[in-house]
Amino acid sequence: MNSDSKEQYLIEKEPYYKEVHDEISLYEAAYAARLPMMVKGPTGCGKSRFIEYMAWRLKCPLISVACNEDMTASDLVGRFLLDKDGTKWQDGPLTTAARIGAICYLDEIVEARQDTTVVIHPLTDHRRTLPLDKKGELIQAHPDFQLVISFNPGYQSSMKDLKQSTKQRFGALDFSYPERDIEVVIVSHESGVSEDMAEKLVSIAERSRNLKGHGLDEGLSTRMLIYAGALIQKGVAPIAACSMALVRPITDDPDMRDALDAAVSTFF
Repeated sequence: MNSDSKEQYLIEKEPYYKEVHDEISLYEAAYAARLPMMVKGPTGCGKSRFIEYMAWRLKCPLISVACNEDMTASDLVGRFLLDKDGTKWQDGPLTTAARIGAICYLDEIVEARQDTTVVIHPLTDHRRTLPLDKKGELIQAHPDFQLVISFNPGYQSSMKDLKQSTKQRFGALDFSYPERDIEVVIVSHESGVSEDMAEKLVSIAERSRNLKGHGLDEGLSTRMLIYAGALIQKGVAPIAACSMALVRPITDDPDMRDALDAAVSTFF
């Protein structure tokens, strides 16, 4: 492993994060105990940004993995690869994190197959080990290693949920969309629009969130509001920006689009 392998995963610039409750101090305590953590909340509410911020704050390398249904255990752990000299072993992101003492962040863990997620079990109890069966090696996790997973409970179903044997290995933090005043500050800071404009965008989002379960699977996320604000900041008319960044991506239902377009036109 080369000398800069750990440094390349360090976050050098402070990510912007606005604390909502006491999640920073709670996570710091969990990291001090090397407790595996799960962060739960709707899409685009700041889960990934929070983990990036905490990795920067703790000066800990961060290795992120976007989970998907085609991901295999080898994608996480590693595999033998062929090259001109024969075969060589290539560590996967989970193995790399365990070796160098990074935070390994598995984003949207429920998207991965359950037979894939079981490989994390030995790392999330007193053993803190990772067996590389194909290589015949047992890795003892670095003292600084921590495993973090995230998922959206709103998308859970009998087909997509974590096993209890997995859930009970983690501490958990619940995330939601920030309170109005905080969300206005976040949207304004991240997109560059005025707080007055950010307030209007947040008001539209609040109306959409009231429609969750009544035609919408999810309300408009903070991330989507930032996208809309960024378009407005680049000179796009607010109604067009909201249509492009808020209404059109979230639904194809004509009635729901009309309802959201009406909410937009109320403020613009």
